[in-house]
Amino acid sequence: MGKVTGFLEYQRISEAAQEAAERKKHYREFVLTLDDAQAKQQGARCMDCGIPFCNNGCPVNNIIPDWNDLVYRGNWRQALAVLHSTNNFPEFTGRICPAPCETACTLGINDDPVGIKSIEHYIVDKGWENGWITPQPAKHSTGKKVAIVGSGPAGLAAAQQLARAGHAVTVFEKADRAGGLLRYGIPDFKLEKSHIERRLEQMRAEGVTFRTNVLIGKDFPTSVNNWAKETIFPEDLAAEYDAVVIAGGAEQPRDLPVPGRNLKGVHFAMDFLPQQNKVNAGDKLKDQIKAGGKHVVVIGGGDTGSDCVGTSNRHGALSVTQFELMPMPPEQENKPLVWPYWPTRLRTSSSHEEGCQRDWAVATKRFEGKGGKLDKLIACRVEWQDGKMVEVAGSEFEVKADLVLLAMGFVSPVQQVLDAFGVAKDSRGNAQAATDGAQAYQTSAPKIFAAGDMRRGQSLVVWAIREGRQCAHAVDAFLMGESQLPL
Repeated sequence: MGKVTGFLEYQRISEAAQEAAERKKHYREFVLTLDDAQAKQQGARCMDCGIPFCNNGCPVNNIIPDWNDLVYRGNWRQALAVLHSTNNFPEFTGRICPAPCETACTLGINDDPVGIKSIEHYIVDKGWENGWITPQPAKHSTGKKVAIVGSGPAGLAAAQQLARAGHAVTVFEKADRAGGLLRYGIPDFKLEKSHIERRLEQMRAEGVTFRTNVLIGKDFPTSVNNWAKETIFPEDLAAEYDAVVIAGGAEQPRDLPVPGRNLKGVHFAMDFLPQQNKVNAGDKLKDQIKAGGKHVVVIGGGDTGSDCVGTSNRHGALSVTQFELMPMPPEQENKPLVWPYWPTRLRTSSSHEEGCQRDWAVATKRFEGKGGKLDKLIACRVEWQDGKMVEVAGSEFEVKADLVLLAMGFVSPVQQVLDAFGVAKDSRGNAQAATDGAQAYQTSAPKIFAAGDMRRGQSLVVWAIREGRQCAHAVDAFLMGESQLPL
């Protein structure tokens, strides 16, 4: 414990951010890391609890009290080593993780929790700035070959761990650039893609091979096969490699089957967001979905919906409205009741602060338009009665809408991928695989493993990293009889 009375003496300091009016003019990151003095002071607020609930609340089990103490004492490089011992990519989680660790912080019971996420952000950025983060190639090759299908956070974490264990790893990605959801799901203003590029450079130096524009599978609908220039059948992949990890994410979006769904102007969020990321990368697109000069309605109140709000504002939308089916949550949770678990409470993102009209307990009944083009949205109020959500009588209303973005989450991985590999599925359509025991992360198909959202369903980047690391341990043990990789 760095400073015994630190939690009494110091207040939480939030990271600084550019003003909303200014940051809407660009797509760059606008949140700034702490400086050295601020980071030390925030590290001093950690109470080094006898039971570190923050560690348990973190999906990758970051050793948070240890690196808080090291930051307080100015041992930056050692703090980075401790951080990397559980997390391959803290620059990702330090920017986009919702920080369940802070929810579990003991100090948060009756005070502001320790700013764990901001300290993590500070440590890793300092590491990059000082050149402390370098490739860690394996000293010896095992002679084993592993294929990773999907280059999102789960695939990247598995690939890096397996390469460091000495295996020859090839990552296959259907898109034109590696990164998965990090690349084409999360806006640049939350995660600039230079962070991905330097990790890819590190991984290449460690021996990982990346093959983009390659689709693994067969019999895909056109909407799935709009990136790839080459197709490889799963049976050919399995024949060439000693083990295969499928980590393609949960890419099947939840649709809204109401009248008018086919009108021009109604799109999935993941048709809208990747396009702007490609433009930011310098690509030229035909018929980009643009929100400029339009009245935009975002359906779905989660992170993806928030990202649609921020991107629409940067396009120059005339108005942005966000609907959520569930009731408005309380502004403050009952901490004694829910701590240390993730609470249901009102969360206002930086995108909401930039301009958005939010409404809750709203269901969309239909879309209307003229000449096949969207013009308005007809909605109603809903409430729970006898365990069911029903329309409130007389509550129907209409909203001007030139562009509707469906951001209601993802129901499962693309089923054709799992069918092509011949793996068993759970009741939700995910790849069926346990996370422990001798068969950890193994699917029903020989030498085929599954990790990340493809196995657990739609979840957080930090959960994907955890699964990628644990899957790598399981694959290494499968190939070598035992594994020294950390779980």
